[in-house]
Amino acid sequence: MTKADLIDEVSKISSLTKKETETIVNTIFDNITDALSKGDKVELRGFGSFRIRHRNSRKGRNPKTGSSVDVPQKRVPFFKVGKRLRELVNG
Repeated sequence: MTKADLIDEVSKISSLTKKETETIVNTIFDNITDALSKGDKVELRGFGSFRIRHRNSRKGRNPKTGSSVDVPQKRVPFFKVGKRLRELVNG
């Protein structure tokens, strides 16, 4: 499902236009992104939580040349699935 598909589905079950629905969906994603960029955790009960994980610097390998490269430390987004969603997916 793409973001456009999500907008279509929400628009169908609500009394909102696609443009209004798009604004709401974009606002939700923007708020999640802003919270994560500030280092905050975003928790959606029954669905899951988004947080930032820190990856330490390490030695990597260039697959093309085989030479060793330094990979700097970085922050990466991480999603932990909620119990209800996990149960629905696993049937």
